[in-house]
Amino acid sequence: MESPRRYRISEVSRIAGVSVRTLHYYDELGLLVPGDRSRAGYRLYTDDDLLRLQQIVIQRELGFSLEKIRRWLDDPGYDRRQALVDQRRELERRANRTQKMLSAVDRALALLDSKGETTMVTEDMKKIFDGFDPSEHEAEARERWGHTESYKISVERTQRYTESDWRELGAEQAAIYNDAAQAQQAGKQPDDDEVMDIAERHRLSIDRWFYPCSAEQHARLADLYEGDPRFSANIDKHGKGLTGFLSAAIRANAQRRAKG
Repeated sequence: MESPRRYRISEVSRIAGVSVRTLHYYDELGLLVPGDRSRAGYRLYTDDDLLRLQQIVIQRELGFSLEKIRRWLDDPGYDRRQALVDQRRELERRANRTQKMLSAVDRALALLDSKGETTMVTEDMKKIFDGFDPSEHEAEARERWGHTESYKISVERTQRYTESDWRELGAEQAAIYNDAAQAQQAGKQPDDDEVMDIAERHRLSIDRWFYPCSAEQHARLADLYEGDPRFSANIDKHGKGLTGFLSAAIRANAQRRAKG
């Protein structure tokens, strides 16, 4: 009888595209505890663990919190096959919505490329918003952070921002991510003073534009950046693997500040 396969944490990271740091974090939370250990005490994951990890990845992509996912997966009535069927249906719905958004973007590009030569009636203009629903993200933000003082301060601040403010904010954050990407490409380590200074700029940007952000709170955000594919995808647009690099720099900077 063939022995069941076992995977080291580095193999799971490579297979699933999830960082080792995130896998350690999931273990600490009791969300994904390796099913076995080697004689030397190393984590060993089973095929069943990988299937559970897939569920975590899918549900994170669908916007669920880690705590909700843990409760859901540990529910005695959990049916993995039915879950996959339901998730496929939801992802298909989102794919259709994404296609509508792509069409809306194409319409907007066509309008810009026409340089005003094409006149669009009101109903046509409505189509450039097909598939977009900002209220959906607002509801998720309220559910996840609405009870926190930081969320309330952020809402109060951002409601006052003008278009010029948003452009300034975007340029500031893009500059921070680009500088971090350049440091990464230059072979610098996350705990280099120069890189930690970039991480500090990132913290101060959040502090300035959204809510008071301590170094400790910034380090918790780093866990969120690595654990939520939507955050990592946005950061990694500035450089492959930038999420992990910047997150490590954020944690190093938090330790530096804690030492005074």
